[in-house]
Amino acid sequence: MLRVGLTGSLGSGKTTVAAIFRDHGFHILEADAIAREMMQPGHEVFHRIVEHFGPSVVRPDGSLDRARLAALAFDEGRLSELNRIVHPPVIAEQERRMSEVFARDPHAVVVIESALVFEAEAWGTVPNWRLRFDRVILVTAPDDLKIQRFLARILPTSATSEERAASERDARQRLAAQLPDSAKIPRSDFVIDNSGSLDVTRALAERIAAELEPLCGRPSPQAKS
Repeated sequence: MLRVGLTGSLGSGKTTVAAIFRDHGFHILEADAIAREMMQPGHEVFHRIVEHFGPSVVRPDGSLDRARLAALAFDEGRLSELNRIVHPPVIAEQERRMSEVFARDPHAVVVIESALVFEAEAWGTVPNWRLRFDRVILVTAPDDLKIQRFLARILPTSATSEERAASERDARQRLAAQLPDSAKIPRSDFVIDNSGSLDVTRALAERIAAELEPLCGRPSPQAKS
């Protein structure tokens, strides 16, 4: 088995890289998707968020008001409070799902795609989480390019200049809350510079995939014969 952390800041392109790894047969666990699932009504994480931040973070339909929660986290400086609630159970669920994959296939490569591999450790919400990975891959790009990609992903073509400015402020706040790439590069086993074309990124990712595959302990065809 091989446990891989795939990380990168907002807009770095780690989801694109994850898709390339999926094409190689790697199992991908998306941290954001798991977190969104666990923040739905009926889950303990949802209950704890509402209990801590109050009913103002609940929309009329009973779901979380993510915009209000983000404003509390980033504009009002309460991000660490939110992280302490969300990170431990979400990461525990990632570990549980990873164990399920290995139970089915002991030679699997499981990739956890998460923006916060290093941050969860640095912020103290999940100490030593990085050490639970056999390899860590960092996807990088210049911050301005990250922001451009983020805005292109979330904004409709009809967005006003005011909406664009507000979204850009939000993106810069989120980037500022994360560790800079310069702090992550020395602690990563592989770095993919995703500032160029998709073909270049694909070639880099495939080269890394070829290095990872022999590490999962699966017998080679020659060994089987």
